[in-house]
Amino acid sequence: MNSSKSLLVQGYEVVIGFETHAQLSTQSKIFSRAPTAFGAEPNTQACAVDLALPGTLPVMNRGAVEKAIRLGLALGSHIAEQSVFARKNYFYPDLPKGYQISQFEIPVVQGGEVSFFLGDEKKTVRLVRAHLEEDAGKSLHEAFHGMSGIDLNRAGTPLLEIVTEPDMRSSAEAVAYAKELHKIVTWIGVCDGNMQEGSFRCDANVSVRKPGGELGTRREIKNLNSFKFMQQAIDYEVRWQIEQIEDGHAIQQATVLFDPDTGETRAMRTKEDAADYRYFPDPDLPPLVIGRDWVELVKGEMPELPRQMAERLVKTYGLPEYDATTLTQSPAMAAYFETAAQACGQAKLVSNWIMGEVSRRLNAEERDMSGVPVSAAQLAALMGRIADGTVSNNAAKQVFESLWSGEATDVDVVIEAKGLKQMNDSGALEKIIGEVMAANAPMVEQFRAGKDKAFNALVGLVMKASKGKANPQQVNDVLRQKLQ
Repeated sequence: MNSSKSLLVQGYEVVIGFETHAQLSTQSKIFSRAPTAFGAEPNTQACAVDLALPGTLPVMNRGAVEKAIRLGLALGSHIAEQSVFARKNYFYPDLPKGYQISQFEIPVVQGGEVSFFLGDEKKTVRLVRAHLEEDAGKSLHEAFHGMSGIDLNRAGTPLLEIVTEPDMRSSAEAVAYAKELHKIVTWIGVCDGNMQEGSFRCDANVSVRKPGGELGTRREIKNLNSFKFMQQAIDYEVRWQIEQIEDGHAIQQATVLFDPDTGETRAMRTKEDAADYRYFPDPDLPPLVIGRDWVELVKGEMPELPRQMAERLVKTYGLPEYDATTLTQSPAMAAYFETAAQACGQAKLVSNWIMGEVSRRLNAEERDMSGVPVSAAQLAALMGRIADGTVSNNAAKQVFESLWSGEATDVDVVIEAKGLKQMNDSGALEKIIGEVMAANAPMVEQFRAGKDKAFNALVGLVMKASKGKANPQQVNDVLRQKLQ
């Protein structure tokens, strides 16, 4: 649990726990062979088992179990040698059996933690469990006047529900946790992480209390499917609960929905407890038994995890921890960095450009690393030209623009064609500096009288006179020498 001092909101401590449903990226459903692809015509991907027709029996999907093992290994959890499936009874039109097959008392993944950085501070959120279960179908209200449609394509899709302790103390911390978990499940290939399609859905349990007091009554915000809405929903809910308490009202335990149009949460139903679901072991499914040899086999196939890779980047390339954490947002970004850094030997420069210019453009164009138009080799060549003094950082941005737009592919050709080479002729630079000093004698006197601002102004005039081609560091050194 985080030991750092909690952030107070209007004198209250915020307490947040998360339940995340990660849809497993298997080809078929958890207890049937029906396909799981998104976007098919309604009710075309639901077989007799998913429809709960009489006489059908569930059969466990081995691939779903393997993905649960992968997650447990990635989060440092205990993987239960034996876990049990239960029936969770509730009645919705999109739940054909009248119950959901889930895990209750003995989940497959137990304990573990997720660590991440919030600014410069390392945070750790403890996990209670992650259990396997099937998804329900979907009720569609918009397309039918006065009626609802039922699409059972999603019924039986395998999910891992990942449950945390109430360890988070702000909406920013909750979002940082969700982003880190999202990164892990996509990195290890257990979930595609597509929030728009519902593959990664978060429920936030939010309560407030006076510092040191007992835990307050929580309200659960359901189905948060974007990080932006997650932060807005939690912030609104915190303010609402504090206002209620300050006005003398008690908080009622409830399930609420967030409305992005109004920016408000609204109660959907009073919250059920476990007893309301009448859990009991599913008689159609034997206990799930996972041998240690299977766990070892999966461990041997695991990729290097983001946290391990970040530590290696710090050690191998001398990067700050912040850079290493940012560069391990995805396997594609990490690979791009390593290829470029190894090619030019300028790890910190490459890191700065990926976190700055590359990320800025990708965000503006809503693309990911797989769509970067500038190759790692081209970036390395450009970083090499900054490092050897051929171009300034500003000139390099012009070269980068040409590479990004596809106007050119060769760094040196662009530098030559646009006349972007820095002036490295010290004789020519001294001549320009002499002329600038002669034409700006009052400014020279101001510097000699102790006004540092005058020095910066003279540097600017020299750069202008050189048409931006002078090396800024060289200008600083020669100008200071001449002024003294």
